Amino acid sequence: MEYRNIAIIAHVDHGKTTLVDALLRQTLKLGHGEEIVERAMDSNDLEKERGITILAKNTAVEYNGVKINIVDTPGHADFGGEVERVLGMVDGALVLVDAAEGPMPQTRFVLRKAIELGLKPIVVVNKIDRNDARPEEVVNLTFDLMAELGANDDQLDFPILYAIARDGKAYKELDKPQDDMHELFDMVLEHIPAPSVDVDAPFQMLVTNLDYSEYLGRIVLGRVKRGTVKKGEFVQLMHKDGTMTKTRVVQPFTHMGLRRIEVDSVSAGDIVALAGIEDAQIGETVADLADPEALPIITVDEPTVSMIFQPNTSPFAGKDGKYVTSRHLNDRLKKEVMTNVSLKVEEIRPDEFKVSGRGELHLSILLETMRREGYEVQVGAPQVIIREIDGEKHEPIEHLVLDMPEQLSSAVIGVLGSRKGQMVNMEPMGSRVRVEFKIPSRALFGFRNQFLSMTQGEGIMSHIFDGYAPWAGEIKSRQNGSLVSMEDGPAFAYSIWKLQDRGNFFIDAGTEVYIGMIVGENAREQDMNVNVCKNKKLTNVRSSGADDALTLIPPRRLSLEDALEYISEDELVELTPQSIRLRKKILNPSLRK
Repeated sequence: MEYRNIAIIAHVDHGKTTLVDALLRQTLKLGHGEEIVERAMDSNDLEKERGITILAKNTAVEYNGVKINIVDTPGHADFGGEVERVLGMVDGALVLVDAAEGPMPQTRFVLRKAIELGLKPIVVVNKIDRNDARPEEVVNLTFDLMAELGANDDQLDFPILYAIARDGKAYKELDKPQDDMHELFDMVLEHIPAPSVDVDAPFQMLVTNLDYSEYLGRIVLGRVKRGTVKKGEFVQLMHKDGTMTKTRVVQPFTHMGLRRIEVDSVSAGDIVALAGIEDAQIGETVADLADPEALPIITVDEPTVSMIFQPNTSPFAGKDGKYVTSRHLNDRLKKEVMTNVSLKVEEIRPDEFKVSGRGELHLSILLETMRREGYEVQVGAPQVIIREIDGEKHEPIEHLVLDMPEQLSSAVIGVLGSRKGQMVNMEPMGSRVRVEFKIPSRALFGFRNQFLSMTQGEGIMSHIFDGYAPWAGEIKSRQNGSLVSMEDGPAFAYSIWKLQDRGNFFIDAGTEVYIGMIVGENAREQDMNVNVCKNKKLTNVRSSGADDALTLIPPRRLSLEDALEYISEDELVELTPQSIRLRKKILNPSLRK
């Protein structure tokens, strides 16, 4: 069978997963009999809830007798490790660009990786039905970006498609719209090269992803580089340290639509899954038994942000979670490192682990997943990873792009200036303006909420790691102190009502609190110890409920990302399956002074 292997790459929210839905719908009408739900490739709960792709996944469709393997990739740079490891499996890429927004920071990131690997791009200008669409301008901007990233002449001579992925339409010419995606399929067959394969050479495959089945154990996924392997055949698993393990392929699978199909053998050029290869890690090679030869190991960019993970030690520890000890935490982090290639874990002490990743979102998704699995954990504030270059301290720098109403831009620019940001570009877009900054990564901790409130919710913000630069000096990102509980017990409405003018509360009346727990944000710069457990006393004259009705301001609900952005050096976020709490590292107020 003939094959084409393509990845779909784009900035977050430009429509990658929706495009895959449309491709699947149109080809599975041919008799596979599967119903495709919306964003079918976003299979885990967090992806469905947040509307983002976190894990790279592959599917396959058949068109005119050719099998097209499609890999859907994440758009967030925080999950760049996913993108880097899967681009090696494909020969070409559909580069999706929003018809109004144009190329964005993450477009630059994934495109740079694709160009370095020599992949052939097809540019798909999506959402051309938007009122503010500017397709010709967006194509020119994409060409400029590719030229800037060092694309060769063949890559710069890219074909262009215009699409409305949501409606399942893609066509070559703006004035000749089509009702389906056959022109996209034709273009893939015409422009994306078929993999160069040698079916008779010794078998060789790089492990680029791992899965697990309760019946078959570990399943390895990857593209067969050369040769063929049959069901029941023995192979060599070549580890990263140079050692080899003899193992047997229990069951090979190939993909069609959303299903894995059992087959007797798989051969070069196809993206396949093999069951039975236990102990395999991402980046290792499955090779022929008689003539084993290792493929180059996958390399990914270094992490830029780290956090300290510890088992929960608060007075409420163990009330919600199933896994509460440091041994549980250690085992879970070791398991995560096997599949999450851009994550690093370092044991500082038996009950303290330094976990490093690509960004706050990368680490918060891991924390949210662990919470849902029943783990209790407490984490410190995110810290950037500092490098020493030529004897000087260097820190990670982000390329930040903000899209906001023009009349609100000057205040935002002022705040970014105070956070050591340097403006590199400003472009008016009608009543809105797009501003680009180079800014230290640590300056963006806690900035997203401030930006959304300053732009009244109308601002769009995205950023991407841009390299290392000399240390920018001290940055004060949080202006306010915390309101810290000085008593244990349930919080009373009367106490909260009395303290409302001192700051914003994070808790409701009736919430159980402990000494050292952060219950709100102080209106001033210093921390303040407060007693929220004090109820109104009865007197001879009247009952405690005889006063006017208490009007409480609704509390500010912090999401996990908000909590991580809010805490300072001496504070922790406590995560359990039921709750997200903030606390001081030292709970006792007398020891904290």
